Amino acid sequence: MDITKAIDISARGMDVQTTRLRVIAENLANQDTTGSDSRTGPYRRKTIAFATEFDRATGTPLVKVKKIGVDNSELPRRYDPSHPAADAQGYVRTPNVNPFIEMNDMHAAQRDYSANLSVMQVARGMLSRAIDLLK
Repeated sequence: MDITKAIDISARGMDVQTTRLRVIAENLANQDTTGSDSRTGPYRRKTIAFATEFDRATGTPLVKVKKIGVDNSELPRRYDPSHPAADAQGYVRTPNVNPFIEMNDMHAAQRDYSANLSVMQVARGMLSRAIDLLK
């Protein structure tokens, strides 16, 4: 495999993992964001989907962000009649963000990012040694 292709593949992997980490950070930052009144809904967890695309220029399959979507699972409810977003029964809809799931996703994204970084560092080292041999 061409060393520059390996660097390109790992760079693309790092890009998508960075996007994944941004989505996770947004979810964690909004885990307590409810609506300001009973008509507006709370924050909904965002999801990210990846796809493989074939790069004809380099002749390699690369990963890309396919879609950043919204998790339409049921919103938990909490009894808090004094909250401005409470309904007639006194329940407030809360975000469907589970910090445990988000933290697990964050650790996986960090590991994937680190793996791609390691590949890039090894490929750069090989390229550097090859250039040194040509001197």
